Amino acid sequence: MKKALSILFVLLLCLSVLSGCAQNPGLDPEDPVTLSIWHVYGSQTESPLNDAIDQFNQTVGKESGVIINVVSVTSSSAIDEALLASVSDAPGAVSLPDLFTAYPRVVEMIGTEKLLNWKDYLSQEELDQYVDAFLTEGDFDGQILMLPIAKSTELFFLNQTLYDRFTASVGKTFDLSTFEGIFAACQSYFDWSEGQNLFQINDFYHYFLAGTAAFGGNLIADGKIDAQSDAFLKAYQPMAEAAIHGGLCMADGYASDRWKTAEILSNVGSSAGILYLRDYVTYPDNTTEDVQTSVLPYPVFEEGDRTVVQRGTGLFAIRSEDERKNLAAACFAKWITNGQQNLDFVTHSGYLPVTESSFESLLADTGAVENEKYRMVYDAASSLYRAYAFCPLPLYPGAGEMQSSFEKLIKSELSAAHEEYLRRTDAGEDPAAVCAELSQSSLVRIQNTLK
Repeated sequence: MKKALSILFVLLLCLSVLSGCAQNPGLDPEDPVTLSIWHVYGSQTESPLNDAIDQFNQTVGKESGVIINVVSVTSSSAIDEALLASVSDAPGAVSLPDLFTAYPRVVEMIGTEKLLNWKDYLSQEELDQYVDAFLTEGDFDGQILMLPIAKSTELFFLNQTLYDRFTASVGKTFDLSTFEGIFAACQSYFDWSEGQNLFQINDFYHYFLAGTAAFGGNLIADGKIDAQSDAFLKAYQPMAEAAIHGGLCMADGYASDRWKTAEILSNVGSSAGILYLRDYVTYPDNTTEDVQTSVLPYPVFEEGDRTVVQRGTGLFAIRSEDERKNLAAACFAKWITNGQQNLDFVTHSGYLPVTESSFESLLADTGAVENEKYRMVYDAASSLYRAYAFCPLPLYPGAGEMQSSFEKLIKSELSAAHEEYLRRTDAGEDPAAVCAELSQSSLVRIQNTLK
């Protein structure tokens, strides 16, 4: 009976979305409106959002007179760069898309006046269905400029097969629920493997954002990164020691690329990163090996609170003088965030749904997720939402540029320190003393740069 009622409820929701679009006098299936979109979900050839858009175009879009045309599927940083080129009329820049997914940082770049306020096209009753924290992230002085369509958090991914081989060989286990345990494993693995990395942090800005919060501090003070606080130092020290000794990857690029070739065995990154983690690795001699993936909650600090970043892009629309385009954008936005459509989309991409009812439904019964790897993601995410505090990305002038420059600074300083550490220890200096010295000198340079 409950299942039948659930199906009926979903059908009614779908009908309400269809009715809300089709009955709008501004839209006409005989004269459809085409909207272009840039987004980050997958690739041009394999994308759960592309699949959802195809479904929309063939059903609600067709009945309503709305066609969504996917122009680009790429990274959020690439979308940022393309948007900036478009708004600044850079040579060779393409026109702004009608729809795009991005982080809130792009609002400063584009300007609020160019963006559609979703509050003008969604009723308060419709807005109340969203998870409040997700909706608030896109609120700019009372205007909802970014609408959540899928959210994520950060988790710990592990190549269990190769990690077990390593620990069996060294005869030692490590506590992978804490950063201290992971960083200790990094150093041991670096020595055992003769110079290979165990672990990669995909985003050091996120690491420090959650890390300083775990120790009761704030990463951002007066619109700048505060690297002087005790909370920053507590997050910095164990990470820096692993980076300088070796075992923590400080190179550019995503962990998923190094995962494929076993250049790393673990990483922390977006829960949606499960999309890109293969079930096998390819070695330099072109041989392959099947591996088992484990997904664990975001690591904690031994003496810190349980904190993790809330992340994920949202949907933006460029405000159009053609009101039909604005109505069409709202039609698609309502559809992709509604009931079963949203659940289907997010559970095929490792994301979290954005409405209260869908969110609670998914985490209450992760067994309903067919894909085993995605089910591990939702099991781990479920534990986070029960026990962790979530840190949204702070908004302040120049946030995007600050995040990028901070990432480069951390990697540059600690990569250089690692190379010096190897030279000096190879020459016979005491490893512990050299690591402590380089950790402190690197910190001072980071602090001075951020002043």
